[in-house]
Amino acid sequence: MLVGVEFKGPQAVRRSGGDWPVAESLAELAQLAYTAGLVVVGRLTQRLERPHPATFIGPGKVKELSALVTATAADVVVFDDELSPRHQRELERSLGEEVKLLDRTALILDIFAQHARTREGRLQVELAQYEYRLPRLTRAWTHLARQAGGRAGGATGGVGLRGPGETQLETDRRVIGRRIAQLKRELEAVRAHRERHRARRRREGMPVVAIVGYTNAGKSTLLNSLAGAAVTAEDKLFATLDPTTRRVTLPGGSEVLFTDTVGFIQKLPTQLVAAFRATLEEVTEADLLLHVLDGTHPQVVRQAAAVRETLAEIGAADKGVVVAVNKCDRWPSPEAMRPLRARFPDGVLISALTGEGLDGLLARVERALEEQMVWLEALIPYDAGELAALFHRRGLIEEEEHTGEGTRIRGRVPRQLWARFRRVCVQGGIPDWEEVA
Repeated sequence: MLVGVEFKGPQAVRRSGGDWPVAESLAELAQLAYTAGLVVVGRLTQRLERPHPATFIGPGKVKELSALVTATAADVVVFDDELSPRHQRELERSLGEEVKLLDRTALILDIFAQHARTREGRLQVELAQYEYRLPRLTRAWTHLARQAGGRAGGATGGVGLRGPGETQLETDRRVIGRRIAQLKRELEAVRAHRERHRARRRREGMPVVAIVGYTNAGKSTLLNSLAGAAVTAEDKLFATLDPTTRRVTLPGGSEVLFTDTVGFIQKLPTQLVAAFRATLEEVTEADLLLHVLDGTHPQVVRQAAAVRETLAEIGAADKGVVVAVNKCDRWPSPEAMRPLRARFPDGVLISALTGEGLDGLLARVERALEEQMVWLEALIPYDAGELAALFHRRGLIEEEEHTGEGTRIRGRVPRQLWARFRRVCVQGGIPDWEEVA
C-alpha cells in the first residue's frame, strides 16, 4: 500500500522535495516498489499544510489506511516521504506488528542493498543504512524498557539506574557507532584509491566525461553502445550502482574516458549522498558532464531539475554539460518531438538502444572538450621528447617546427595538462589570475 501527501502553502516545495504532483510521485514510488520486489495493491493520498506531529497523516486517514490494509491484505505500507522516528513508531502502533512500515528512504536503501555488487558499493550502502537506522533504534527495545520494577525500573528515577531496555539500546548504539566509524575509515581508503587513479588520469591528460542523469534514463545502455561495455542495463530504477569507466574514441581520433555513475532521483536520501561521496567524486572531478534525459517520461522537465539540484548539492553545478535526450526511437513521429526540442533546444536527440544520433552526440562532446582546452606555444627541448609525444597524443596541433633549440609546437592542450607544459611554454596557457581563482 502506497501513501502520498500533497503539501499546501509556500513551504510545500521545500517540504515535499519538489513540485511533483502527488500522483506522479506515487507512480515513481510504485516503480521503486516493483524494483524492490513488491506488488502494489492500492494507493492513499492526503492534502495537508504540514505533517501531523504524531502520525504524519491525519488521524482519520490513519484509520482509513488501516481499513485499506485489512481489505487488501497488504503486509507492507510505504510512505512517499521520509518519516521521523516518532511518526514511524506511532504508525506502527496503529497498523499493527504484522504490517511492515517503510518510507521512501528505507525503500531506496533496500534497493541499493539488493543491487550493490562491488565491495565499495556494499560498504557505501551499509553505511547509509546504519546512519538511517541509528536514530530509529528507540522502538526496537520498548518491550524491555522499565520492566525491572523498583528503582532499577526507573520508578524513583535514580541516575544510572535505568531499565534493561535502555541498557540494551545504549549497547546497540555503541555497536552501530563503532561500525559506522569503521565503515567511514574503509571508505576513506577507497576514496584515496580512487584519487590515485584520478591523479594518474590527470597526468595522462585523458579527458573524463561523467554520464549523469535521472535513474532509468538509459545511462548504462548509452555506455554499452558507445564503448561496447557490458554494464547491467534493466528497465528498473537504480539497476546500476557501481561506477564503470570505459575508453571511447571520438570522431577526431582522440580518446576519452566515459564514466557511468549512479542515477539520481527526486527526494534523494541525504544518507546516500553522504555515503556515496567517493563515487560521486567521479562526477565532481570530471572534465565534462553528459546529462542523459528520458525523453519519453511525462515528467522529464522535473527530472532534469532534480538532477541539476543534486549536482549543485555535490558541488558540480559549474561543470560543462552536454544534454542527450534519449529514447527517441519510442516517439511515433518527428512532429511528436517538437515540444521536446522546444524544452531542450541544445539537447542532442539519441537512442542509446538503436544507436541513432550517437555520432552527433560524440561530435558535440568533442567540441565541448575542445572549448575547454588552452592555447599555447611551446619550445620543447629534444631531450624532453615525452612532452612532444604527449602534445601529439592529447592536444590539437596547429603548427609544428623543428629548430636548433628543440621542437616548437603551437596548438591546444587539455587544461589539466597545462602544468606539464608550463616550463617549456613560450606564450599562452592559463592566465595567472585564473589559476589563483
